[in-house]
Amino acid sequence: MAKSPDHKTILAIRFSAMGDVAMTIPVMKQVLDAHPGVTIVFVTNKNWSALCEGIPRLVFFPADLKGEHKGLKGLYKLFRAIRKAHPAVSAVADLHHVLRSRIVRTFYKFSGIRVAVIDKGRAGKKALTRKENKIFRPLKTTIDRYRDVFAALGLSAGDTPGTLPQQPSPGKTQIGIAPFATYLEKTYPLEKMEQVIEILTRDGSVEILLFGGGKEEVTKLENLAQGRPQLKVMAGKYSLNEELRTISGLSVMVSMDSANMHLASLYGVPVVSVWGATHPYAGFMGFGQKDENAAQIELYCRPCSVFGNKPCFRGDHACMQQLAPEIIVGKVRETLAGRALT
Repeated sequence: MAKSPDHKTILAIRFSAMGDVAMTIPVMKQVLDAHPGVTIVFVTNKNWSALCEGIPRLVFFPADLKGEHKGLKGLYKLFRAIRKAHPAVSAVADLHHVLRSRIVRTFYKFSGIRVAVIDKGRAGKKALTRKENKIFRPLKTTIDRYRDVFAALGLSAGDTPGTLPQQPSPGKTQIGIAPFATYLEKTYPLEKMEQVIEILTRDGSVEILLFGGGKEEVTKLENLAQGRPQLKVMAGKYSLNEELRTISGLSVMVSMDSANMHLASLYGVPVVSVWGATHPYAGFMGFGQKDENAAQIELYCRPCSVFGNKPCFRGDHACMQQLAPEIIVGKVRETLAGRALT
């Protein structure tokens, strides 16, 4: 086991959406497993405390960036609150590298505290996603970029799994399906996902749990599940803690390039991930997930953006429209068969 360096308490910063934050958790767990003398204070969105539960020496610190910690004065207030609660912080790992994280880390830097910052590899991502003269090759994963930040502070990640214990559900095989994403370009058409569900539920031993976010998504899922006893809507009904507990018991998750891929990855649940405008080559595959479980088609225009937030310049969303439901079903069945053999 690696020898713990002199500094014992590290501040890690990652604001942003839940999926992005979830990607950091297995890496921090690996670091903590490898360095038993180290504590990580993790400052992130106040709503994501459930992501940190069950990990010794990972201390959640809530940031209210739309409330009391908004703006420069708010961020200074956040810095002072962290410093008061955790005066032993001796290094900062900026896992985000945006304006707000820069401000917080600068307060620490002015206090003489060592800082390490993520390299997002923007040039490589720009070359991968441009319309002409693409450089189509896999880039360093975001997971490895997080590891690099801790390594710069003398904290190499260990070789432990990094995942949390699964809690398998007895009885039926449970398949999670999360058919939505923030952007249309990352979302598989719902009528096609309906075909996936129809094929999978021909097996009477299968139960499908539907995950989503906002009210509009919940309504769509409830309409989808109506009259189908094998479908159960999880979206909008449970706390994040309860949802994570359910996800941990899944046999497989079907997800877009979105948060649920990363939530399932926290527990080592295999994910059949569906990719349209984005691509695993940009480095956002879920922690520990297999490349062969990515459902996607080859197109000259893919990927057209890193995050899926640019409108389809072709106008036909061919990357999703041409992805046959049978491809997704086949990968789900292969995954289930593989788990049955282990």
